[in-house]
Amino acid sequence: MLHNILPKEKHHFLVYKYIAHPIPIRHRNKHFERHFAVINSLSSIPNRNTSQFAATRVDWKETPEAHVFKADVPGLRKEEIKVEVEEGNILQISGERSREKEEKNDTWHRVERSSGKFLRRFRLPENAKADQVKASMENGVLTVTVPKKPQVKAIDISG
Repeated sequence: MLHNILPKEKHHFLVYKYIAHPIPIRHRNKHFERHFAVINSLSSIPNRNTSQFAATRVDWKETPEAHVFKADVPGLRKEEIKVEVEEGNILQISGERSREKEEKNDTWHRVERSSGKFLRRFRLPENAKADQVKASMENGVLTVTVPKKPQVKAIDISG
C-alpha cells in the first residue's frame, strides 16, 4: 500500500494532489468507465448469472510451441466444463457446479462449498492456432493448450 512506504508528512500532499486533478471528475469517470467496459467484458467479475464460484483461478503461460492455460476446477467433472473459441480469437472457459441435493432428513452444520457458474475469457494473440485447441483434465486441474503458428523466418539473400 502506498501509505505504508511513504513518510507520514507526505500523505496530505498526495491526497490533495489527486483531489485537485486538473481534469474535471465527470471526464475522468467517462474515461475510466470506457476502459473498464472492455476489461469487464473479458473478466470473471461476478454478475447476476455467476456466484462466488466465479473466482476460478487461471494461469496462462507461453511456451515456444503453445499457449497453455491451467484452471483449478476442483470437484467438477469434465462434462460440467466447456472450452470454446468465439469470434476466432476469444478463448472461453466456463462451467457450473450444481447445488448439492438436500434430503428432507438432513441436518446441515456448515455449508462452505459454493455452487454456481464461472466464466473466464481470454483474447488469444495472433500467433495462436485457435482451430487446434486441445483440453484435458486431471486431478481437478483443466489444461487447455493452444498451439502457436510457426514464426516467420527471415531468409538471407545472397549475392
